[in-house]
Amino acid sequence: MSRSEFPVWGTRPHPWDLTADQGMVKGASVTKPLWRPLLMLTSLGAAAGAGWWWLAHGRRGHADLADFAATAYAHRGLHCGPDAPPENSLPAFEQALEAGYGVELDVHLTADDRLVVIHDSDLNRLCGLDRTIESLTTAEIEPLRLEGSDQPVPFLEQVLPLFEGRGRLLIEIKPVLGNHADLTRRTVDCLDRFNVAYAIESFDPRVLLWLRFNRPDILRGQLTQDFRNRALRHGDFDASVKAIPWLIRFMLTMLMFNVAGRPDFAAEKLTDRRNPSYRRFWRRWGGQGVYWTIRDRAEADIAAADHQAIIFEGFRP
Repeated sequence: MSRSEFPVWGTRPHPWDLTADQGMVKGASVTKPLWRPLLMLTSLGAAAGAGWWWLAHGRRGHADLADFAATAYAHRGLHCGPDAPPENSLPAFEQALEAGYGVELDVHLTADDRLVVIHDSDLNRLCGLDRTIESLTTAEIEPLRLEGSDQPVPFLEQVLPLFEGRGRLLIEIKPVLGNHADLTRRTVDCLDRFNVAYAIESFDPRVLLWLRFNRPDILRGQLTQDFRNRALRHGDFDASVKAIPWLIRFMLTMLMFNVAGRPDFAAEKLTDRRNPSYRRFWRRWGGQGVYWTIRDRAEADIAAADHQAIIFEGFRP
């Protein structure tokens, strides 16, 4: 074997310089250097990583991001304890504000296009009614009471005056049956009537896409968690989530729809924080993160060590 058959970096065969069939093909010595496929695989891996980063990264430089990240958000207000008000009620929001916290709340759209602050679309848990909030009109919603209390289901325009000049709001937009654009537009129009510091987040990347191209001034965030098959088997997901095709659930889990919405922050479920896309691409890129839902001091310490903002419930950080 001549020297020209060896790698350029030395005169002895390198362990990677293997020959086909140990050097013999029909009696001839044919060198098949292993470094070539390894180099190709490395290049493909680098290209895949760069492509994944391009899909998953967000927007930088929003003027409100630092103040947003410095705030702890009470999940649906302060509503835990024997004498506490119901979740997503006006007293729960007022108690959070008095304690110096921001508030995370949820917005749905009614049958007559009113904005309602409530977490579940299905009203069984909160109001004992076998209907969805989207199927009801204002007249049907006004008599309802939350969790057997005397507290009504609030409309967004009733909530926002509490926050004028005080606190911060983190509003989760919860689309149903393809109403993402209408719900987002109406929510933003309502917010424009009040002097409120806020950000908008959603699991639905179409909400962020609408904000990106219609209201880029608004701080926006992508909610995420592990939606893959193993998580669905062990998690508390309703039928609508399980009906989403696997590929879409995988892309939601891996933040791949960020390519459309380019969020300012990503809100990851605490127990799913090791999601490779969130850990390797979002956090290492320097993207702002939020952990949800933090339920005790130990979990708050995890978030603090990871420099993540928090949405909390059940204690006071």
